[in-house]
Amino acid sequence: MVKKTAQRFYIILILLFLYAPIITLVGLSFNQSKSISRWGGFTTKWYTSLFENDAILSALYTTLTIAFFSAFIATIIGTIASIAINSMKRLPRTILLGITNIPMLNADIVTGISLMLLFIGLHYTLSFSSVLIAHITFNIPYVILSVMPKLKQTSRNTYEAALDLGASQLYAFFKVVLPDIFPGILSGFLLAFTMSLDDFVITHFTKGPGIDTLSTKIYTEVRKGIKPEMYALSSLLFVTVLILLILLNRRTNKDKATDFTKK
Repeated sequence: MVKKTAQRFYIILILLFLYAPIITLVGLSFNQSKSISRWGGFTTKWYTSLFENDAILSALYTTLTIAFFSAFIATIIGTIASIAINSMKRLPRTILLGITNIPMLNADIVTGISLMLLFIGLHYTLSFSSVLIAHITFNIPYVILSVMPKLKQTSRNTYEAALDLGASQLYAFFKVVLPDIFPGILSGFLLAFTMSLDDFVITHFTKGPGIDTLSTKIYTEVRKGIKPEMYALSSLLFVTVLILLILLNRRTNKDKATDFTKK
């Protein structure tokens, strides 16, 4: 009984440390007063003011554009790479997967600085396109991580049977293989979109003058002085990422349940 109580207390303590600052941030976004130490009543005016700010709306548009296109392109490249890796022999497949996992284990600041130095070395102007390329680069491993398990579960016999029945390789892929791995592709896309939406460090090092995403905009504005609109913006960013992660986890759990039922 004492052990269970201690475990519950430990879990509550961890959750408190993790989420108390975020709950405080969300609460301040509805505070009528600009002071963080005094509650002036409930209001939504900071959210209204936020969407009347052209600079914030521009950053929002840039963020969503980069997140969508980087996730979409990374999903295509990652899916093709997964198919290629899955068709390899065991040793080269293991080595290549290990190399692919390095960017996910690497610190964001190392990746950001490396990409920045690469762009500068190639005399490539840091701009919207450099951020897009950087996001595609770090998103590809996450797509591979999502698609590979589905490819391993796919039976090659079905694909070969379609070829024996006269289907072309491309037609057999789209009719047999793609439907089986599509849940993994969708999960990879959502994960890549979430990672891009939430990224700050790599974006900070690879963006050019005049280019801002929501995360870099929040950083810039906070350095000038904390404004209530930044509480509202941070809250919206947190809620958006949270919803995407919930959808991703629901999809993953649904896929696991489906696979278990098939077995």
